[in-house]
Formats: sequence, structure tokens, C-alpha cells
Amino acid sequence: MTEVVPSGSSGSLAAVVDDRVVHCDGWGAADRATGDVATCDTVYDVMSMTKQFTAAAVLKLQMQGRLEVGDPISTHLPGVPPDKRRVTLHHLLTHTSGLVESLGDDDEPVSRDDLVRAALSSELLSAPGEEHLYSNVGYSLLAAVVEQASGLGYEEYLAAHLFEPAGMRRTGYVLPDWSQADIAVEYDADGRPQGRPIDRPWDVSGPYWNLFGNGGVLSTARDMISWHQALRGDRVLDEDAKRQLFEPYVEEEPGGDTHYAYGWVVAGGDGSMLWHNGGNDSSYGEVARSADGRVLVFWVANQRVATQGRGQGWDFEEIAPELTEGVLERLVRSG
Repeated sequence: MTEVVPSGSSGSLAAVVDDRVVHCDGWGAADRATGDVATCDTVYDVMSMTKQFTAAAVLKLQMQGRLEVGDPISTHLPGVPPDKRRVTLHHLLTHTSGLVESLGDDDEPVSRDDLVRAALSSELLSAPGEEHLYSNVGYSLLAAVVEQASGLGYEEYLAAHLFEPAGMRRTGYVLPDWSQADIAVEYDADGRPQGRPIDRPWDVSGPYWNLFGNGGVLSTARDMISWHQALRGDRVLDEDAKRQLFEPYVEEEPGGDTHYAYGWVVAGGDGSMLWHNGGNDSSYGEVARSADGRVLVFWVANQRVATQGRGQGWDFEEIAPELTEGVLERLVRSG
């Protein structure tokens, strides 16, 4: 890690082999103005890593008999037009619905009904099931389905049926009892503070619906360890549900060696690594686990890019493969 992480950056990293926590700590400052250091318990936006929670919620609802992943979305959402009646929950989970990637800025004041209406009236880019087209809109629709099928708010359902059984007490949108100082400040490429995720325009229940369900969940390295350990057992999902969660369903690119599962990417060429990233204008992070579930790597940095003009520049999306795969491979060998 020290060979790869650039000087002047900051974030937190967790590494686990079996049930042994090899490393859980931060580097640099969570808030450079106060000098508060990043730790294992610093709260970050996990961005698109949120999708694995949405996918797990759908599978939990299937375990509870409230839906099936093969259901057409019209089973759970009203007003589905003819061109989208073949779209299923499986298509949304695997980004094969044909829906567009986004319908506007994350911070636009869009309600659930606004999002559903706009998604259902949008033009499909491909026929359902025809190709993999990454769609944040699809995962926001899944969050709407979670609410419809469960009778609870999306975050309420995750908190009760995923986070609490997993022992994750510092993960969510607005329900955890954080203090502001617990949450990392994000920084732009020139090192200027951009505030905390909760400083962005949010509704009372969390982000507006262009982001809701597809990103924006806040968590910590310690809680991501708890999530990994829960997925190693049956506290959250049974064996059939976990098999569906990690199944390599569709190629991300024709002829490529990565496949999309449900909120996870099956990578490593031979399928030896499960992975997902997350990024916004200021932060970047990744989570990866070995296919056998023995090894976890999770990290997030609260400054995604630094310009060369500040001295030693960096881009964590470019550094990420060496950091994530390097730590994972060392953990696998050590285990």
C-alpha cells in the first residue's frame, strides 16, 4: 500500500483474510482544515458500490417471497409502456434493460415518482436483454421496486434486513447517528474542500432519486468488513441468493474478460475476483473479494485527482488496479 498510495492523498483501506482483519486504517486527513486523521471508522460516500446493497435487497425480498428476479417491472411499477413491458428485474440488475445511464444531475430535486415517470417515458437504447449498457437509472428503479415490494422506504429496508443483521451501524443515507466530524471532507483536483456528502442538496430521506439506490450510500471501512463477513455466512442472504448475486451473467464488453453479476463485476479473467468501483467528481474507491469469499480489499480516497501543478499529481482511477489487485494478490498468497 505504501508503495502505491501517493504522498498528499488521504483515505481509508481495509484488508481481510478469512475472518482475520489484516489492516483497517486510514492515511492522511479526513478533514485537512482541522487535521482530523482518516481512520477505519471514517465515513465516506461509497458511490456506485451502493449497487451491491440494492441488488442484495432485491434478493432478500425474493427470499421473503415478495418478488422474483424474473418479474417484469410492470409487476411492481405502474404505468409501464409497451416498449418496456419485457424489462425484468434481472435486466435492471445486470444493466441489460436498454435504459439510459442517467436522466440528469445527481443533485436535481427529483422524487421517486419523477424518476419512475421519466425512466418509463425515456427511449430505450437497445432491446431488453440485448446488450450490457451501464444504467444508474435501472438501479434507481430497483430502489423503487424495493419500496413497493417491501412497504418500507429503501433505506429503512436496507437498515432492517441487510445492515442490522450484518452489524453495520454506520452505513446508510440519513438513519445512522453520525456526527459531522465523522464524515470525510471531499477535495477537488486543486485540493480545495468540496464539503461532505451530506452537504450536497439532499431530500429528507437522502439523495434525490437520480442518485438514490444507484449511489450515495455512506459507510466505513469497518462496516464494509462486516458486510463481507456477513456475505461469508447466511446472516443476510442464503446460499442460493449469494450464488445469484455473484453469478457472471453478461459480458461488460463483447469479447471482454469481465462479466456483470448483480451489483458486482466478475473479473480476473478466470473469474477469481469480484469487484466494483465508485467515483464522483471528488472521491474514488473500490471493493474487491476473492471468488471463494476468503479475501476482501476495500478502500476509498477523498480526493480523486490531484493536478500536476500541485507537485506530485495523481489519479486514483489510474492507480486503482495496482492498489486493489496488488493488495488482493498479496492477501491471497499470505493466506
